[in-house]
Amino acid sequence: MSLLSEIKTKYDLADISIKLIFINVGIFAIIAIYNAIYYSFSSETATFFTDYFSLPDDLGDFLYRPWSIITYAFLHAGFMHLLGNVIVLFFTGRIFLNLLSVKHFLNYYFLGIVFGGLLFLLSYNLLPAFKNEGAILVGASAAIFSTLVGITTYAPNYEVRLFGVFTLKLWIITTFLLIAFIAGIPGPNSGGEFAHLGGAFLGYIYSLQLKKGNDIGVMLMSLFKSKKQKPLKTVYKKSKPETSSQNDSGKQRRIDDILDKISKSGYETLTKEEKDFLFSVRKK
Repeated sequence: MSLLSEIKTKYDLADISIKLIFINVGIFAIIAIYNAIYYSFSSETATFFTDYFSLPDDLGDFLYRPWSIITYAFLHAGFMHLLGNVIVLFFTGRIFLNLLSVKHFLNYYFLGIVFGGLLFLLSYNLLPAFKNEGAILVGASAAIFSTLVGITTYAPNYEVRLFGVFTLKLWIITTFLLIAFIAGIPGPNSGGEFAHLGGAFLGYIYSLQLKKGNDIGVMLMSLFKSKKQKPLKTVYKKSKPETSSQNDSGKQRRIDDILDKISKSGYETLTKEEKDFLFSVRKK
């Protein structure tokens, strides 16, 4: 089997968080090769990808390339920037997909990109501290932190075993990172820190509503999808007892009971039947 075939096979079998890691690493590799070739023949640093796909701080520039509100999240400033994001995405994805569905993960991820980018733009156009400063935004951190804060809000007492040595509640780890981002605002990566907080805000609000039974991701994601007008149809149905809503209510109570158990004693204490039930729900 060739290397490309092996990579394709592993990609096809991977979960969505690993697929996103493949995509981010692949884009980074393509850009790195392009930059190396460009520099070798011109002795100049290539700026094509940052010029057209990073998110600019200027609203006028943004209006000329509105796609950058998404594409910035697939660029990285260097290998260590990429590596840090990949590591956090890997571990966050494992936790998230144990509790919620792939569809939810994608909603949190891409809405986190948008909200992180919006807070970056607002901070550089409204706050006095950035009046005479210029910046561009790159990196998947806002998206990743959206999923991390989202799953922390959904199951704050989920236990994480660090380095195989000691166990911490998920909320402790996330709070530490959040404080680190706030502390970094006066530093050289101010715009990036605001983007992190934008993603965090989206993840927090999303999970608060999701725990109440409101999936705001469906509504928000629908804003980015084109809708085709469908002809109206008149359908006559016989009235039936509301068994569907009753089933949904019972299923939600079961989910809440399992989440309470995770919060109190950790995911590992679930029975095989409870894990299978949670797995079947998150696939939908």
